[in-house]
Amino acid sequence: MNEHQLLTTAFEKLLKEAPYLKDFFDSFGFEAASLTGTVEELFAGLSEDHLDDMGLTLDQLRTALRDYVEGMGALQQEIDTVEKLTIRGGFNKDREAEDFELDLIPGQITCIVGPTGSGKSRLLADIEWVAQGDTPTGRHILINGQVPDAKWRFSIEHKLVAQLSQNMNFVMDLSVEEFIRMHAESRFVANVDEKITAILAQANELAGESFTADTPITSLSGGQSRALMIADTAILSRSPIVLIDEIENAGIDRKKALALLIKEEKIVLMATHDPILALMGQRRLVIKNGGVAKIIETGQAERANLEQLEVLDRKLMALRHRIRQGETLETI
Repeated sequence: MNEHQLLTTAFEKLLKEAPYLKDFFDSFGFEAASLTGTVEELFAGLSEDHLDDMGLTLDQLRTALRDYVEGMGALQQEIDTVEKLTIRGGFNKDREAEDFELDLIPGQITCIVGPTGSGKSRLLADIEWVAQGDTPTGRHILINGQVPDAKWRFSIEHKLVAQLSQNMNFVMDLSVEEFIRMHAESRFVANVDEKITAILAQANELAGESFTADTPITSLSGGQSRALMIADTAILSRSPIVLIDEIENAGIDRKKALALLIKEEKIVLMATHDPILALMGQRRLVIKNGGVAKIIETGQAERANLEQLEVLDRKLMALRHRIRQGETLETI
């Protein structure tokens, strides 16, 4: 919508085409729902006293409206497709060069493994910040084979990465439904109620214990909080890359969580100590002394072992369930 259309379109039509304008006019005390005529006519009818009360000149009000529309338009733009993320090696803590260049594509899981303090979180941070040799590791991140546009680094509305940290605590006084609705509406998502239903259903699939739409988010357990954020990230977030830090500690169904993210065509990087998660990835980056020491592609033999590990894991999960239910483990 250009400026001429903005100023000359009748309010009834304007608010249907751009419903977010209601918030703009309401914020200046105009009660958008009762406005008639056009924006131009509204502005022309404002007295000097009215403008003084608002603390604006007419030109400033016009500029505020134009900037608001441009900003909201930027939020609604489709995010550029990320077909490939490239990591170019930098150096480790001893300033020894990392000799690798790795391409990651949507639908892949790449695991990051190594001892505590080895530099796994540093690698995740380099990707999140779209490093250009300006972080302690000297790594470079390319998008679709090119040096990324500045918007990937500095723009709030074009976040390249969604990150799920080890600790997920809410401080807002909202219900689960209100939280999801606020996120969906901020992204101008169509069919908000359908998204709320889908996210809640997926979150309950992942969580060890189910919760309802009216549950306060501050009362969610750690596992429930992580399940909600994974479902929300998969379904609502436009960020093409998801970084996960130690999902094994979250108290959720790890396999379903990863399957959900892959289904939504995300590039997934996951720091983990869990052998099952490590073997679920296409590859794993072995971090030592702050650098990538080795890249291991998951082979057929490891895939076969994964099936055996999953059998053991299901047995352990069944034992955990019995413990939670107050049963004894005299026989297993």
